[in-house]
Amino acid sequence: MSFCSLYIPVGVGTYHMETAKDQFDRSRAMLHSVDGEIVCPDEMLLTLDALRAYIDGRSPDLVIFQNLTFANAAFMSEVLRHFDCPVLLWTLREPVIDGGRLRINSLTGAYSAANALAAFGGRAFNWCFGAPEEESVISAVKATLAAAKVKKAMRGLTMAAIGHTPQGFGFGRALDSELMHTFGVELEAIEARELIDMAKTYTDEECAEYLRDTEECTCGLDKTPEKNRVDHARLLKAYRDYVRSHHIGALASRCWPDFFTSFGTPVCTVLSMLNDEGVAAACEADIYGALSMWIGMQLSGEPVFFGDPVALDEKESSITYWHCGAAACSLARKDTGAVVGVHPNRKIGPAMDFGCEAFPEATIFRIGRKPDGSFRFFIAEGAALDKPKQFIGTSIVVQTEKNSREVVEDSIRAGFEPHFVVMRGHHAETLKVLAEMMGFEVCKY
Repeated sequence: MSFCSLYIPVGVGTYHMETAKDQFDRSRAMLHSVDGEIVCPDEMLLTLDALRAYIDGRSPDLVIFQNLTFANAAFMSEVLRHFDCPVLLWTLREPVIDGGRLRINSLTGAYSAANALAAFGGRAFNWCFGAPEEESVISAVKATLAAAKVKKAMRGLTMAAIGHTPQGFGFGRALDSELMHTFGVELEAIEARELIDMAKTYTDEECAEYLRDTEECTCGLDKTPEKNRVDHARLLKAYRDYVRSHHIGALASRCWPDFFTSFGTPVCTVLSMLNDEGVAAACEADIYGALSMWIGMQLSGEPVFFGDPVALDEKESSITYWHCGAAACSLARKDTGAVVGVHPNRKIGPAMDFGCEAFPEATIFRIGRKPDGSFRFFIAEGAALDKPKQFIGTSIVVQTEKNSREVVEDSIRAGFEPHFVVMRGHHAETLKVLAEMMGFEVCKY
């Protein structure tokens, strides 16, 4: 899906044009170094007519609006009249304070632009302040671009709810109309038994390649009874076929008790394989968990961990996240590989059974839905520690920047759901911008 970001540098000719031109040239150079696809004008936009000619016929997904000099609210109003997309309002630092002439007065222009944004229904926007070479400005541009790209990509996402949440897990449920209205996401629904019934129709020969795929990605699958290995391959084929035929980018699947009682083989390793194939696959039918995973995969460019917070170490300032065994094989520690075991409660396999590899920068994330129906983002940063498997199943231990006891206590008191995503990299700034673009509360821990 193509993405268009539009740089709109405005000003008026009564200020110090040499300074404004210098800021314009440096700004364009910086923007193109961040993303060569950002559309930039050849000249400064110093009149409303010049602005109108530049934006006419364009349809951006992000506007980077910069006051090269002061410009009244009519400039921003013209932009808002044409476009309904995220805005980054960039205010330049006054370059010289020497008792002489005010060179650009970008800051007053920002107030005028922000006032217009408020007047247009309180349009959400991100704001940055500084010269083009300042790291905080470059970081803000990168974060806003990344957030706007995720926001647009969500509008092309189709999710699947495979079965219903178990009793007491209602936090994972979602209405199709709510997902479409709030996130732009299309939600399809299918009963778990439909995929189970489909899996039962496949022959061993039809499923042989699916079994080989799993054997190549995992360690110790041969220790699983043959019937469960073959039934896993049948399930993998059923899920893959459904995902591909319906163009599914993320799914939330019911897992227990149905796959144990009605099929005799867990779905855990199927979800693991799908995660490695770029399909965000959450268990326990947690739709907002799956969407959180999808966002994490967009930002990190790789599979993410999905699980429960199960252990707390105040001295180490760490939280252990764990789940029964659906983590992507690529997340496994290199010294063990993606070990296959059994489900910790039902003692049936195959289910993944390993500790995740360490990485120096990690982000913990969750889309939370409050009792009043509004949404919020849980965001925390830290590092994934070099730890072995903590319990039967898959686990990852994150040392949080903020004291882990406070993170846990505050998020419990806030009533957050018990499923979280752990992704590689620090993405708090981008997630904060994305939340603000969507009008969500930001809960940074």
